[in-house]
Amino acid sequence: MSNHANGAALSAKEALQKLQDGNAKYINASVSPGNVSPEIRKDTCENGQHPYAIVITCSDSRVIPESIFSAGIGELFVIRVAGNVMDNHQLGSVEYAADHLGCKLVVVLGHTNCGAVGAAMEGGAGGYIKSITDIIRAAVGNESDAYKASCLNIRHSVAQIKESLHISDEAEDGLKVMGAVYHIDDGHVEFL
Repeated sequence: MSNHANGAALSAKEALQKLQDGNAKYINASVSPGNVSPEIRKDTCENGQHPYAIVITCSDSRVIPESIFSAGIGELFVIRVAGNVMDNHQLGSVEYAADHLGCKLVVVLGHTNCGAVGAAMEGGAGGYIKSITDIIRAAVGNESDAYKASCLNIRHSVAQIKESLHISDEAEDGLKVMGAVYHIDDGHVEFL
């Protein structure tokens, strides 16, 4: 079965429902039910990828978008960077997936207990990490609650995507951008 029929043809609303249904399956799963079969590998090799959603998330090893949403090969276009921050590289990746792969939904997936958000709240970090914590510090301001800070950081990335790629919430069938928080303790995703 070609992934195309289940991927790029989905509206943002249908893609969101598929993510929510997948997360519901994941919460009590012991193994990931996403399709990683030789057949799907062959199909996506021959027919290309047709992901139904773009997920920008943190590089944290506890955050595995394909598992969290019970997705398999070719279903999600995942962009990972510590702190799920946005710069030109991430924006270019979103633009590619929306324009060339037909994705209609972008989800910025932050998470609880985020080390990058924690480092930013503590004053930032040195080295190359500073480029990440500086962005997060600007997004969270003086917020002292880690969960609220994560939400502010997610909302900041959502706003950057909308502004940079000129995405309007008014367009009925256009690209939709939303934030979500993955709760690492119990596995549920809270869509903001």
